[in-house]
Amino acid sequence: MADSMIIAIASGKGGTGKTTVATSLALSMAEPTLFLDCDVEEPNAALFLKPVLNHSEEVGILIPKVDEDRCTFCGRCAEVCVWHAIAVVGKKVLIFPELCQGCGSCTLNCPEGAIHEVLYVTGRLESGWAGPIQFGQGTLNIGEAMAVPVIRQLKQRYLPAVYGRVAILDAPPGTSCPVVETMRGADFVLLVTEPTPFGLHDLRLAAEVARGELGLPVGVVVNRDGIGDTGVDQYCAAEGIPILMRIPHDRRIAEAISAGQALVEALPEYRPRFQNLYQQIARELAVRRKGR
Repeated sequence: MADSMIIAIASGKGGTGKTTVATSLALSMAEPTLFLDCDVEEPNAALFLKPVLNHSEEVGILIPKVDEDRCTFCGRCAEVCVWHAIAVVGKKVLIFPELCQGCGSCTLNCPEGAIHEVLYVTGRLESGWAGPIQFGQGTLNIGEAMAVPVIRQLKQRYLPAVYGRVAILDAPPGTSCPVVETMRGADFVLLVTEPTPFGLHDLRLAAEVARGELGLPVGVVVNRDGIGDTGVDQYCAAEGIPILMRIPHDRRIAEAISAGQALVEALPEYRPRFQNLYQQIARELAVRRKGR
């Protein structure tokens, strides 16, 4: 494969089977594959891929540190901070790391050059191999609120080397900023849903983010097919969103997932179906690229 392909796998809500689809797709690939678990608040793809993690590094954001011997306490740093992460009270400068976005405005605007930046650790990146799959995951430290910087650094660390390979990004659930950051820069977004009113509601939101805000092509996997109604099918038909795969409601799948087994390893008959899923994504992308 000459070109790389970055596939973000997302869902509008948790519990739809997003990681089940992501890990099974990775295990079914014939091409060299990179897998990034971007659900940094609760990464769990490693439970199914079972990588040997041999590299770990701390990541975070750069926050201001004030040299009070040089500081004149003019308050300029607090004036330019739109996040209110820095305050000047009398002859004291207060830094609030939990509010800081690491933009560097205070450092650039300090007239005395009294501010420099230091790393505030918010999480950790780990990487290794799961057989032929290169694996990376980010983990947000307990108590930290900002997942986006960890996701961004996970992608920056590993995606530049993806040329000629497929990268599968397992996104967090929902449609908030961490999901947008995971989708950003992807070639295709695969949305996993279930055929219920709740599933349809959250599928709409996720599709609006991927297609409307980011302009990305999307396809759908319907998990637990057969348990609900036809609302998802009707929505996808009306919006021109292809349903690329259906996974039936099957107790064997639930038992395998509960035991920490990937779907295609517990039920090998699904492997050709996931290979076909990848081929459909590749065809969808080929048509889109040809039309540009």
